[in-house]
Amino acid sequence: MGVLEKIEEIEKEMSRTQKKLCDPQQSNGVSPRPAQGRTVEQFAKYRAQLLEPPAKSAKGEGFDVLKSGDARVCLIGFPSVGKSTLLSKTTKTESSVGAYEFTTLTAIPGVLEYEGARIQLLDLPGIVQDAAKGRGRGRQVVSVAKTADLIILMIDATKSAEQKHLLEVELEAVGIRLNARKPDVVFKQKAAGGITINCTVKLTKTDERIVRSILQTYRIHNCDVMIREDITTDEFIDVILGTRKYIPALVAINKIDSVSMETLDKMAREGDGRTVMISCELDLGIDWLLESIWRELGLVKVYTKRRGEQPDLSDPICLRQGATIETVCHGIHRSLASHFKYALVWGKSSKFNPQPQKVGLSHLVQDEDVVSIFTK
Repeated sequence: MGVLEKIEEIEKEMSRTQKKLCDPQQSNGVSPRPAQGRTVEQFAKYRAQLLEPPAKSAKGEGFDVLKSGDARVCLIGFPSVGKSTLLSKTTKTESSVGAYEFTTLTAIPGVLEYEGARIQLLDLPGIVQDAAKGRGRGRQVVSVAKTADLIILMIDATKSAEQKHLLEVELEAVGIRLNARKPDVVFKQKAAGGITINCTVKLTKTDERIVRSILQTYRIHNCDVMIREDITTDEFIDVILGTRKYIPALVAINKIDSVSMETLDKMAREGDGRTVMISCELDLGIDWLLESIWRELGLVKVYTKRRGEQPDLSDPICLRQGATIETVCHGIHRSLASHFKYALVWGKSSKFNPQPQKVGLSHLVQDEDVVSIFTK
């Protein structure tokens, strides 16, 4: 029995145990909590095994691609869903396109130029079911997605519900959390003093005994834990491991020209704000997909201005939301921040807009700000 099968069996056992906890008649007066604790320990152990790096195998074509541009977007999907066609239509890269499966065998990068930004679009080979177990070099493929700033799940409109669920399962299995944020838990190991657990909220999805059991499973005997939201057991394991990636994602349902209007209307109603209907063959919805990519990446454009000159509006610096003047300095030259004196900022972030504001390195910039930096 593989690791994933063991995890599935343990999840079923935990579900049965939880029902017994809620139904005194099923428990027959015997508390199942000790057995539940052992089950949680096994669950944590197998989850950790699943995320261990795979053993080195024979040499082959690698999937490592140098990260470049202002952001990286990975296309993930099953074979023949249209990833290569989308890459070819949105970038200047020619990716092999064919009406048969496994046309793309390596990671193919392209550059999407949009709103002044250079976004690296990565076409990954089609994955198969049980990719997390290593089928079809699947673990290599989905692991590359950990380096993405945004993941696009490419779905065939004729198999949308099934494919979306399977892709989410495969990415979950390798530690990728789609459209989720890191749990609000402070975890700090220490040299001595035992385990201290404090909660600022009532825990309804786990309890302190299970938390302690998980810590013992990972041989953590001295630590401070502050839980500030109602987390699940899985989320606490994520915090302990510290290797999870929380990545925004879009769902691109391709080949909408292959389904009826009734089916298309149903998919549109079931989708959320992160689902985009497209047809690469007919060029439908591509512009909306690009707008959605830009919105989800949360990039801001900052223009630079030399003293006594007009702003350079032809070559913006693209940064992530939350960027500061110090980030702008690093985007211009890595040594600029060390010689920084002050900056003048025009735009939304200026208190005196449309007049400039004199600011320091910690000032937060906003989209389409103009920045003039002065050095010592």
